[in-house]
Amino acid sequence: MIIIYLYACLYVGWGVDQEVIIWILGHRKAVQRKKIKETYQQLFKESIIHCLQSTLSGVLGKAMSYWMEEPPERDAKLVEKTLKRGKAGITQLQVIVEIACASSPNHLMAVRQAYYSLFDCSLEEAITSKVSSSLQKVVHSLRYTSQNIYGFVISWYDRELVDLNVAKSEAAKLHEAIEKKQSDRDEVMWILSTRNFFQLRATFKHYKQNYQAIMSSGSDDLGSLLRVVILCIDAPEKHFAEVIRASLSGHRTDVHSLARAILARVEIDMMKIKEEYFNMNKVSLDDAVVRKTSGGYKDFLMTLIGARI
Repeated sequence: MIIIYLYACLYVGWGVDQEVIIWILGHRKAVQRKKIKETYQQLFKESIIHCLQSTLSGVLGKAMSYWMEEPPERDAKLVEKTLKRGKAGITQLQVIVEIACASSPNHLMAVRQAYYSLFDCSLEEAITSKVSSSLQKVVHSLRYTSQNIYGFVISWYDRELVDLNVAKSEAAKLHEAIEKKQSDRDEVMWILSTRNFFQLRATFKHYKQNYQAIMSSGSDDLGSLLRVVILCIDAPEKHFAEVIRASLSGHRTDVHSLARAILARVEIDMMKIKEEYFNMNKVSLDDAVVRKTSGGYKDFLMTLIGARI
């Protein structure tokens, strides 16, 4: 019944009912959206994603179509879109770092598989061809993240595997590298690429307790990228709250970064992000979205974050 109703709302001859489309799709989980997409294709012999793109205007159509993609395919396409802009700098690489460091190991593996399936090229090869040489060490260290899956999964069930002596030693090494502005030292890359997430979080916790906030402001592209890596591993909710704040600041809202951050995390840790956003800005995310967006795009984002429209 829902599929028929969606078809009626999307069919141009009957008029597009944005509110109903937003309500139906915005309240569906990933497995439900997948079933809707497959059933729509079977019944009407056309892609619901293409229908959304053609019948919904502007950023709403793009956001809704990305929402209907399966998460690994969505992230694979975001990476490709990022890399197609030419030599990638810190702003572009942030998207890749988010996927590599703020995702579960299973999701990262699925993204790599989806990328190869969609673009007939490994994710690592694509990144290598587009990333500037000064940033390649950090990005190359992240490609080993998936090779640490087994360590991550084991430590999930047996968290005492975290070695506090190692955390203390490696926090000191990070401190020395950061103080000397040598963020690309092999020791730093080795720590980031070989330790599971819980071990890294212990290292970052020790660093903050004994030194200072890790790279509160990167002095160059490499330092800034390393800060994103660390924040995505240590406290992804803080990173995405910062991304959302940046997208909403200024006179012109960065609608694409805003949608990307919300779509990526709405089924993971949106409540934590909303708490962090309020702590940072002393205003709720709901109120900020209402003030800085409009129309169907605003209604869609408000639906995703669980706010009243």
